[in-house]
Amino acid sequence: MTFVRFVLCCVVEILVLPVTILQFMGVWDPMYKKVFPYLMRKTTTTINDKMGKVKKELFDQLPEFASSSGLTVLEVGCGSGANFAFYPWGCKVICVDPNPNFRSMLEGSAATNEHVKVEKFVVASGEDLSQVASESVDAVVCTLVLCTVENVDAVVKEALRVLRPGGAFFFIEHVAADNKTWLHFIQHVIQPAWRYFGDGCYLTRDTRAKLEKANFSKLNVKHIVTPLMSLIKHQIVGYGVK
Repeated sequence: MTFVRFVLCCVVEILVLPVTILQFMGVWDPMYKKVFPYLMRKTTTTINDKMGKVKKELFDQLPEFASSSGLTVLEVGCGSGANFAFYPWGCKVICVDPNPNFRSMLEGSAATNEHVKVEKFVVASGEDLSQVASESVDAVVCTLVLCTVENVDAVVKEALRVLRPGGAFFFIEHVAADNKTWLHFIQHVIQPAWRYFGDGCYLTRDTRAKLEKANFSKLNVKHIVTPLMSLIKHQIVGYGVK
């Protein structure tokens, strides 16, 4: 079975060879970054419709981590601001995303969700939050982001740096299916193509294991099977406390 998977992965690699060449030439990323926000507009609406209950239950816990001056949330991979609707009234949000083309959509979401105050939009990767001061936020949020970053450990390390003591790292992330299932097999086979069309997403990443090894004083995490498409239906939800 391992050999069959390898062969099929090679076939997929050949099929996406033109995209690989564009990537090597430095053409694919700039082009895709302009298109991706529009692709995500409809996708995030669908995700919110299907995951609204999960998001509400998770983000209803945000006020527990507010400091005396109120709640400040830093969202890594904020995209178009799809999570704003689930944030508590009066919270301040620092938005971080490596794609500057999300700015106009983010401003639109901020105008629609007047119960939150967007303090600023930082164009940066989750691995480098140097524009955010240490111990300056109450919560860091990542939803369907850790699958796309280059280094999960670096992102979590930066999140812990910017969190004040007692703050929390909130997450909703899809993970690889059980390795004994056909879904796990399929995830590996299509990964060579998926990374290009899913904004660098890794279907096969074991994010839970990385979070469990992180330096949290407490980790609250559960595995759920969502009503989303099969490839990303297995997800982990929870928060880690600094």
